[in-house]
Amino acid sequence: MDQYRRFDEAYYHRFYENPKTRIYGPKEHAHLAQYVFSFARWNDIALNSVLDVGAGVGLWKNWFAKNAKEVEYTGIEVSQAMCKKHGYQHRDIARWRDRRKYDLIICQGVLQYLSDPDVAPAVANIAAMAGGLVYFEVLTRGDLRDRVDKDLTDLDVFVRNGSYYRGLFAKHLLPLGGGLHWTKELPPPFWELDVAGTK
Repeated sequence: MDQYRRFDEAYYHRFYENPKTRIYGPKEHAHLAQYVFSFARWNDIALNSVLDVGAGVGLWKNWFAKNAKEVEYTGIEVSQAMCKKHGYQHRDIARWRDRRKYDLIICQGVLQYLSDPDVAPAVANIAAMAGGLVYFEVLTRGDLRDRVDKDLTDLDVFVRNGSYYRGLFAKHLLPLGGGLHWTKELPPPFWELDVAGTK
């Protein structure tokens, strides 16, 4: 995991903890967590277990601890510093696959840091562990061109087209919109038009 050595305390302080240099903090992130959790509840999807891939400074972990204590939370990280600080499992998603399934898998801001040979295995590993919902957030070339705050965003990433990621996701998952996907291994519990891109 030598390629991940830059994910030290200083990295997380700059991009996730310092109010002057981060894009958002716990208050803003709570809206995303509530959205994902409410979507599951609205569709009668039980969230008993969650896998947080690239758990970082613990935004998801802390939200679940405060708002959904009944959910079994598992965080994984390549950062030794964050594993030591927050008690995560030290795992590389491109090379690790659990035998169990998780009701929700979160992969926020991770895939853009993986080299080309690692992206497809990472997505395949996530899909294999998905027992329902998957949430992806990943920076694309279009985002970099049109949307992000370049002063606050970490630009030292692999920049790829959105179509590249959509193609990888589509091998394993149904797109639901808003970053959410559903495993193809289970019948989708949604109305027909809730699944994006279907005829």
